[in-house]
Amino acid sequence: MTEKGVSDRRRSRRRRRAKIRRALLGSLVVGSLVLLGVGWVAFRGWQARAHLVNAAGLARELSADVISGDVDRAQRTLAALQEQSAKARSATGDPGWRLGERAPWAGDDLSAVRQIAVAVDELARGAFPSLLRTDLASLVPRGGRLDLDRLTAVSGELTAADRVVQEVRSRLAAVPQESLVSQIRVALAALRTEMDRLAGLTGAAERGAKLLPPLLGADGPRSYLLLSQNPAELRATGGMIGAYAVVRAEDGRIRMVEQGTSVKIGRFVPPLPVPKQARALWSDLPGMYPADVNLTPHFPTAAALYREMYRRRGGSTVDGVLAVDPVVLSYLLTAIGPVTVAGGPALTGDGAVRTLLSDAYRDLDDEQQDGYFAASAAAVFNALFTRNVDPRVLLSAFDRSITEGRLLFWSARSEEQKMLDDSRLTGALPLKDAVPTVGIFLNDGSGAKLGYYLRPGATLTVGACRADGRRELRLRFTLHSVAPSSGLSKSVLGLGLAGDPYTIRTLVSVYSPAGGSVLDGRLDGRTLGLGGGFDGPRQVALATVEVRPGRTRTLDVGLLTGKNPADSAALRLTPTATPWTTQVVTAPSCAQ
Repeated sequence: MTEKGVSDRRRSRRRRRAKIRRALLGSLVVGSLVLLGVGWVAFRGWQARAHLVNAAGLARELSADVISGDVDRAQRTLAALQEQSAKARSATGDPGWRLGERAPWAGDDLSAVRQIAVAVDELARGAFPSLLRTDLASLVPRGGRLDLDRLTAVSGELTAADRVVQEVRSRLAAVPQESLVSQIRVALAALRTEMDRLAGLTGAAERGAKLLPPLLGADGPRSYLLLSQNPAELRATGGMIGAYAVVRAEDGRIRMVEQGTSVKIGRFVPPLPVPKQARALWSDLPGMYPADVNLTPHFPTAAALYREMYRRRGGSTVDGVLAVDPVVLSYLLTAIGPVTVAGGPALTGDGAVRTLLSDAYRDLDDEQQDGYFAASAAAVFNALFTRNVDPRVLLSAFDRSITEGRLLFWSARSEEQKMLDDSRLTGALPLKDAVPTVGIFLNDGSGAKLGYYLRPGATLTVGACRADGRRELRLRFTLHSVAPSSGLSKSVLGLGLAGDPYTIRTLVSVYSPAGGSVLDGRLDGRTLGLGGGFDGPRQVALATVEVRPGRTRTLDVGLLTGKNPADSAALRLTPTATPWTTQVVTAPSCAQ
């Protein structure tokens, strides 16, 4: 090789080495930046986690402070919460974190953590201060009257808080969760659950602050039927309506003007018109007897029928219908204190349910029972409007009653009813399910008052995904009887339509999710033919279950959702004398 060739070869090698060095240096720089970025994001993530954990603890403290009525402490707790939430938001909001959100291996997780931090911070700064400024005392009566001016004044604060809560809830609902690591997915699901509950509370409070002034006579007198449901003789909305009272509201003051019983209203022949689908399920009974208007679980239908029955028997045309049961009275009595009732024993929070649903049938005849039940509801509500009570305890009692479906309201004015449409207060299943919702509703078929001795339970399991976008559900419903085998009064045993007077016959109606269907049924493992029909967008399956004293029966029902691949589900139930035992078993999302 010539000297020139050797020289060219050496120069070529040097150029290649230089390129390799530059490439290695470039790779080293890029690798170092990546490692530094990962380390920085990891460090900021550790900071964000610590601040979010602190914020969660402070949020629990804030709730306790509000419940205890310690406003000064609540303000200090809120300031600390805002500091922690701001730091969590800052830790997840810098350019390094944003760059990390574009990474294919962890971008979704980082984005979800940032949105959780933003949500907590916006609640701490936009919603909680407004809620703390709300005067809870303005939401409860004082001296026999609700101050409508004060109630109107807090409406603005509640509206501001609810707007923030609803916006945060909507944004969190839109965060994709299928690809998230389990810890972040669980945290997001827990926050969504809390947001659903908070949104329900702020939404109800905001609507209540707007609705209560006109409902309580700010624009002129109003009158309402107050119905007492008796879960000893079950009906789908809670219990047979045995007694009623007419209450009059004017300028925030409420007084009882009339009392009566369903027996006095009597039977209607021909029956009142019943909606077509309800008539297909329950025949003409809801239009014939006041005690049967709520065979249907749709409270607006039951309330409208009872209102018309009362009017046709010489009553006035009322503006709405409110229904309660003895369990509601027991919750209210925890805030009000013991109440003396004419014609029977005094009522207390601990003993009201037993007194009304067991002792009264042992000690009073049929006519005395009806009078005592009507007097009990009147006495509790009179005490509610005349005694000074702790607003936090009272509002908690109302919230629990509404959540359990024991306190129901229907307004004859469509614009007011529409404002309540998404609240459980209406006693109506939603036309569209955010989460697939299954209804289990119970009607007594014994002609007796044995519902006090029933102990129902339900487990709803989310199952397989289908190619058409639907999802399978499995419902296991159990009904246990704690009734004695002897010793009950004739008033309790009633007609004994099950044959053995101590056997409880229950008509069970299972409502599919909206747009869904019922697949099959088994009773104690044996295939069961299910009757039924439809109620709006839901298929209804009907079964008769008889339970002897001390025995348990098990009804298994297969269902399909509408095109809703949610990983969870919900139950709506007939409220009974004692709480149901329930469980919802979730499953991975169909998108995973």
